[in-house]
Amino acid sequence: MSRITTIEQYHEQYKKSVDHPEAFWAEIADEFTWKKKWDKVLDWNFSAPEVSWFINGKFNITENCLDRHLEKDGDKLAYTWEANDPKEPNIQYTYKELHAEVCRFANVLKKHGAVKADRICIYMPMIPQAVIAMLACARIGAVHSVVFAGFSAASLAGRIQDSDCKLVITSDGAYRGVKDIPIKEVVDEALETCASVTKVIVYQRTGTVVKMNAGRDYAWDEEMKNASSVCPAEEMDSEDLLFILYTSGSTGKPKGVVHTCGGYMVFTKYSFENVFQYNPGELFWCTADVGWVTGHSYIVYGPLLAGASSLLFEGIPTWPDPGRFWAMVDKHQVNILYTAPTAIRALQASGLEYVTPYKLNSLRVLGSVGEPINEEAWAWYDTHIGKARCPIVDTWWQTETGGILISPLAAITKTKPGFATLPLPGIQPLLVDEKGTEILGNGVEGNLCIRFPWPSIIRTTYGDHERCRQAYFATYKNLYFTGDGCRRDADGYYRITGRVDDVINVSGHRIGTAEVENAINMHADVVESAVVGYPHDIKGQGIYAYVICTNSEKNPDSLRKEIIAEVMKLIGPIAKPDKIQVVTGLPKTRSGKIMRRILRKVAEGDLSNMGDISTLLDPAVVEEIKKGKI
Repeated sequence: MSRITTIEQYHEQYKKSVDHPEAFWAEIADEFTWKKKWDKVLDWNFSAPEVSWFINGKFNITENCLDRHLEKDGDKLAYTWEANDPKEPNIQYTYKELHAEVCRFANVLKKHGAVKADRICIYMPMIPQAVIAMLACARIGAVHSVVFAGFSAASLAGRIQDSDCKLVITSDGAYRGVKDIPIKEVVDEALETCASVTKVIVYQRTGTVVKMNAGRDYAWDEEMKNASSVCPAEEMDSEDLLFILYTSGSTGKPKGVVHTCGGYMVFTKYSFENVFQYNPGELFWCTADVGWVTGHSYIVYGPLLAGASSLLFEGIPTWPDPGRFWAMVDKHQVNILYTAPTAIRALQASGLEYVTPYKLNSLRVLGSVGEPINEEAWAWYDTHIGKARCPIVDTWWQTETGGILISPLAAITKTKPGFATLPLPGIQPLLVDEKGTEILGNGVEGNLCIRFPWPSIIRTTYGDHERCRQAYFATYKNLYFTGDGCRRDADGYYRITGRVDDVINVSGHRIGTAEVENAINMHADVVESAVVGYPHDIKGQGIYAYVICTNSEKNPDSLRKEIIAEVMKLIGPIAKPDKIQVVTGLPKTRSGKIMRRILRKVAEGDLSNMGDISTLLDPAVVEEIKKGKI
């Protein structure tokens, strides 16, 4: 029932989801295994905010991810894992094998005192054990808090302290490109200030000799040797916590976004099957890390709930050369590829010589996630990777939304470069002005809000509900505010224009940074750009652009003139950058997010206090940008 196959069916389902939302979601939830059905579908109040779905429903998400597939599809492939080093053998897990490993590790956690509602921190590289650890936590009702294994010891400690974690699951080290990363060392340093942690379980990935603290640290393999592969799943309430995932906050202190079991389960499966139009037997590859929400929803829970087969990858797209992704697509016969614009642009800049040796004829659907994809990168992805025959699903969603909210449905929705297109059934977006008045009709622009809850909406920020209210529900009365600006075009398609705090007010005109960046990136010599506002005596705000170029020998003045001409051509004179600084790199988090706060400070001339830059992918780039300030 829940699978949409035509655009007519989409419109029919969408209307039903708006007219009768509770009946719509109840019918979808009926497809899952429940120990006890819910008493009521939904309770909600956005001003509190309080949202509850499938109230008093009892179940366990891992029974829906694993157990219910065993009888018919136990021998079906759940995961193929490819290591950082392409010469290292692949590892595969059937649903039956994954179920056994999850149960064994769940029993290890119980042996070490973990019980329902305990918070458990997972700090691991992209190895199957990270997925097994997440599912084992869910099996026993513990709350997992996965921290990307690139964050510093201080960042890790802050996240452990905020959620009062009892256990940490980690590895000795990690391989990432040419780097050997000392994961356990980072954990040891973090735990010097984390009194709540009583046990650490360490998976041996690299064979590095690490310090093991007696009575606290235990080896994964040793603990698993005698663990039973039978572990009954803990009965959970629909609104019990499933996981906490930390996301950047405007104050600098990360917010612990909370997702609960029932609504998240229903929405991730529904969105996975419909957006990607997944067919049984296909191989799905989401290139994200499990440390981010994309990894939670579309590497772990969504695909497993749908009984899908997925590819897991430990390494990076540019090692041992920038053809790695395409080599893997051919080697594993990947059917659906879901990756980030940052990766697409990096591979585009590497040149077609790394693409042409590969057939890529197994691909059926391409996806984009993480930020609005610029038109040039979209066109490159479409032409050279999809061979103009694979629909691109340009997905918009957030850590806080739990799953994809606005996106084409592959091969069903007609796509437009740069547009997330239409909301999924059950999602009711609207555009508002600064005062919160709804902007009706098409061909309009405003702030993107959502008027009605969907099952995987954020429930709270861990330990600080008021912060959740202020961040998402206080700006506009009775609306969830996404923080994004958005355009709705003549066809009713949605295009995200960037964060509202990334909107520059030039002479009274609101200009989205993403729009200017898209125009700059159309220049043949530009690989990537980032645009921020800075105080301007006449205009109020001027536009400052940081630009990475492929041609280092080009005259900077000529380049600047050409870029300005490009922007004027695509947007108009009002959007032309006042300052253009050529840089070799941008300050990015390890997930690929540009730290605009730093770029704003440089543009404003405030070079003294950059804040904590230790978690950046390349902290040295900040000094270069400061020195080159115009």
